[in-house]
Amino acid sequence: MSDERILIVEDDESVRETLTILLKKSGYDVESAADGPPAIMLAKRTSFDLYMIDLRLPSLFGIEVMEQIKKIHSEAVCIVLTADATIEISVQVMKAGAFDFIGKPFQIDVVLTKIKKALEFSQLKSENLSLKKMVRDKYRFENMVGSSPQMNRVYELIERVSDSGSTILIQGESGTGKEIVANTIHYNSPRRDKPLIPINCGAIPEALLESELFGHEKGAFTGASSSRTGRFELAHGGTLFLDEIGEMPLSLQVKLLRVLQEQTFERVGGVRSIQVDVRIIAATNQDLEVAIEEKRFREDLYYRLNVIPITIPPLRKRKEDIPLLVEHFINKFNVKKDKEVKGITGEALNLLNHYYWPGNIRELENLVERMMVLMDNNSFIAAEDVPEKLIQSRRKSSPFQFELPEDGIVFSDVVSAFENQILDLSLTRANGVKNRAAQLLHMNRTTLVEKLKKRRLAAAHSSQADRSQYYREE
Repeated sequence: MSDERILIVEDDESVRETLTILLKKSGYDVESAADGPPAIMLAKRTSFDLYMIDLRLPSLFGIEVMEQIKKIHSEAVCIVLTADATIEISVQVMKAGAFDFIGKPFQIDVVLTKIKKALEFSQLKSENLSLKKMVRDKYRFENMVGSSPQMNRVYELIERVSDSGSTILIQGESGTGKEIVANTIHYNSPRRDKPLIPINCGAIPEALLESELFGHEKGAFTGASSSRTGRFELAHGGTLFLDEIGEMPLSLQVKLLRVLQEQTFERVGGVRSIQVDVRIIAATNQDLEVAIEEKRFREDLYYRLNVIPITIPPLRKRKEDIPLLVEHFINKFNVKKDKEVKGITGEALNLLNHYYWPGNIRELENLVERMMVLMDNNSFIAAEDVPEKLIQSRRKSSPFQFELPEDGIVFSDVVSAFENQILDLSLTRANGVKNRAAQLLHMNRTTLVEKLKKRRLAAAHSSQADRSQYYREE
């Protein structure tokens, strides 16, 4: 017996009874009404998978009944029954939101075929609504993990800007969760029922990126055998998430700036201007101000994107969140991997707390998954489950490892060596760019340059002193 429910609204008793008997024999759960008002009352009490509505009813026009039902159930799927199956009537019915119409007198096989298609469509709509609800639930504020002061500030900012519609620039290292923040903003905004379209600007070759963003017309270039809709058009009414925006070529940055200013663009090879209503959320793990200085990013585009900046802190600066994150990932992989890991020991957690986490939350998630896959059920993640490679890497990467020898130290020499180590680490991380290195150390560029000059002078003086000593010894 089918669980699919159909409401028949038909004033002709013989037609109403014929349809009811036919559909019940086909396994459907059927109710009926002889006029619009009782049908609307039934719709208020319960929902149906399909509504079959006669076009001409005693009290209300069938289209009016359909519109009233759609106000109660916005996703209602309706078939209109009509003895006036003209082109004009069919156009009017479809424009009003009907899925299809059936002309009278009708053929049984046609009725059953159209009902089957309508119910399949209804099922798809229902599944789509459930999926949207699942996605919205996933990206509720309370589902973001972390209670550190840094993350609480991020949550507060997300909550304040989600409804604004303003352009947002999310900055943070790789693996900090920039995409999750973008999703949370979209699904908590008035655009939540419209599409969120992502595009990774660093993963698509420059020659193809323009077509991906703006689409192209047939024949625009070799291989363009048909027209294509771009991401901007797909995101109309919703949000476009530009991930790794710092990797976008300068030539496309100019075109993106124009779209942000005018909300219009042309497809590649096209001449028609296309108007769009799109909210932009961009994300980057680069320092765009440094990229501007290095002529890799347009300053005017940066200010257009940086209307509301959100900076996601790296995991090493919010280590109080590690226990919550570990618990979250254990629960996640217990379900996903059909495991029964009970938790993590204090000793193992202490090891995780002392690691530098260059890969941030993504690295932590991958680590928890790897440890759980290799563990037995009904056990705790212990210190011996933490990979030795991770511990050794933490020791090597930490600039604070120091042991006091038995015979003591020369304090000034150790401090100088430690300072040199930090300078070298910052320059290495910044690929030799002094501006970026100074930002990593939270100092002025002039201060960094002075320290490097002093180091060179000290090195030169030391070398000269060594040579003098050599000559004296000779």
